[in-house]
Amino acid sequence: MTMTTRSLILLATLLASPLATAQQPDPAFASCLSTLQASAAGQGIPAERFSALMAGVQPDPSVLELLDAQPEFTTPIWDYLAALVDEQRVDDGRAMLAQHRALLQQVSAEYGVDPATIVAVWGVESDYGRVFGKRPLLQSLSTLSCAGRRQSFFRGELLSLLKLIDRGDLRGEGLVGSWAGAFGHTQFMPSTYARIAVDGDGDGRRDLVGSIPDALASTANYLKRAGWRSGEAWGMEVRVPAGFNVAQAGRTQRRSLPAWKALGVTTLQGDVITAPGLPADARAALLLPAGNTGPALLVFRNYDAIYSYNAAESYALAIATLADRLRGGAGLATAWPTDDPGLGRRERRQLQALLAARGHDIGQVDGMIGTASRRAIQAEQQRLGWTPLDGRAGRRILQALQAEPATVAAPAASRFILPSNYNTLVQSPAVRSASKVQQIQGVTSGRYQGLDAWLIQTSQGSAAISVFGGQLLSFVPNGGQDVMWLSPRRAELPTPIRGGSPVCWPYFGRQGQSNDVPAHGFVRTLPWELKQARALADGSIELTLAPPVLESLSLRLQMVVTVGATLTQRLITDNTGTVPATISQALHNYFRVGDAGRVDVEGVDGLDYLDKYENYAQARRQQGPWNLRDARDPGRSDRIYTQAGGRYVLHDPVLKRRIILETQGSRSLVAWNPGAEAAARMADVGDGWRDYVCLEAANAGPDVVTIPAGGRHVLQQTLSVQPL
Repeated sequence: MTMTTRSLILLATLLASPLATAQQPDPAFASCLSTLQASAAGQGIPAERFSALMAGVQPDPSVLELLDAQPEFTTPIWDYLAALVDEQRVDDGRAMLAQHRALLQQVSAEYGVDPATIVAVWGVESDYGRVFGKRPLLQSLSTLSCAGRRQSFFRGELLSLLKLIDRGDLRGEGLVGSWAGAFGHTQFMPSTYARIAVDGDGDGRRDLVGSIPDALASTANYLKRAGWRSGEAWGMEVRVPAGFNVAQAGRTQRRSLPAWKALGVTTLQGDVITAPGLPADARAALLLPAGNTGPALLVFRNYDAIYSYNAAESYALAIATLADRLRGGAGLATAWPTDDPGLGRRERRQLQALLAARGHDIGQVDGMIGTASRRAIQAEQQRLGWTPLDGRAGRRILQALQAEPATVAAPAASRFILPSNYNTLVQSPAVRSASKVQQIQGVTSGRYQGLDAWLIQTSQGSAAISVFGGQLLSFVPNGGQDVMWLSPRRAELPTPIRGGSPVCWPYFGRQGQSNDVPAHGFVRTLPWELKQARALADGSIELTLAPPVLESLSLRLQMVVTVGATLTQRLITDNTGTVPATISQALHNYFRVGDAGRVDVEGVDGLDYLDKYENYAQARRQQGPWNLRDARDPGRSDRIYTQAGGRYVLHDPVLKRRIILETQGSRSLVAWNPGAEAAARMADVGDGWRDYVCLEAANAGPDVVTIPAGGRHVLQQTLSVQPL
């Protein structure tokens, strides 16, 4: 499709101009908004309301580049499915089925769509509510309404979104989604939202951002209205004869099962095709997504319902095959026709860690292969003499780097002196907030187990953060138990608090430091200040906290904590000095467990670690999950896992739950439990050693972080809980 002359001119204007400020509005964009305002008025949104909703919105030309770059159409299908139907998404999906069993049974009974399919859509669309997208919806949709192809379509979506906000289903503040305007748990477009969303929790609103019941019920309603037939299969993997004519395949070329039999199509075992819940002469289409040398699938009416959600074969196959895995299936049996299979997110994180260990600046080790990771892969491909230099993250490059030792040495940590005001601050009275912080519902100052704390209560979970040390003391998802362990034997302040999540900064332990400074940094024994508190659109609450400014230290720290169904902490370090600073750091999580001796932690298999009990003398390779039953040194652990991935799952068979720790900006994981003998010598632990396991999001050992003058580093962790 070609653009009109007017579109080309406006596109050039948007791309040529910087993002406008309030002082320098973009005239072409402003003219387009005037036209949109008139359209909105015609649909019942008064001009003043339109102006209020669109106040401050400026164009984002970067979304225009994405119109023809959707991964469903540009990524090899084996890479696409490897990323979306990986073990992490399968495990998490099965946990969601268990956690929301009653809700899913109710939704399934009402709409006739099975729970596995509903949860599969949720998993592919937003990773079960973890990834809603980061682009402000009003900005993206208004840009696409004013430039590029399909302007008429996106204008309709923008007006639908404005009406949803105007009627009270959504709050406009902080509303984010994909570049194209899809948003919420299952990524509805606004017009689809307006037509099909339902109120699943009975609160009078259709909130697909903040309400899981609304989102899952609406997804089931969508599939039902798209023609889903209860009790029927979406499809099945089959075998085609050698030399099969691929021209007979395709989603719109339907034949009866007997007709496919006549063409030589059989089950994988070579038997006659039968489809559960369907008549013997049911009509089906044959899909050959990689030609007749890869998997072959016969698909039925329910596949079309899935396909209608996002019209791409690879997308529909991701939903369908993930649903099969969630039901206990093993996945596709036929291999894809490639000698370099795609990678799941765990393997992608391993690859990124190996690239970072070789000195490549790839940003966060998060399993998301972006431009920086692809450039690093290209550099390694060139070094290895490979062609083409395509920057693709596949099994071949992962295995090649795993077979080679990294040779890049890490810099030494900066040596810090005791700030001149430190001792005064340690003895100062705790100040909950010296600044004017707007009071919001759900945040109060109070006491938690005898400690001054900020208490946070949301509809999805609660938390407590100590004024002393800015330390997370408690996080309780609704209906669950506390994620954190807090010692009942803790000493009086200003002795550091044992338990919760101490903030170790700007160094971990005494790494690179003298004995003149306190262990684990300066800020865990100082009174912190609440700088800001705000409610977010999804019902969670965000706090910004900071320790006092330390004299003679050019580093500044703040921590942003978001509390909802999950808890996220962002430790933000700014270097205000004129020279680089190298730090180590940790969020020293004490996770509450039923019995530390029975816990297993996944996500470390194959990683190298340094053992404190060996004075960190040599690197060792982890075999399997971490636990205290390791035959090499049973009953205790103090390890730094280097170049670590970023997602760890603690399995607790006693409390019947898994705690998931996901990190960004963290290159290390510290796993610690002192065991019985050492704990007996610790007054604030004693026999409590069995009640916790420390898994610490860190940059420690060789994985220090150098922050340039004027630079910033962010260490982030997200805690979530799922039932076993």
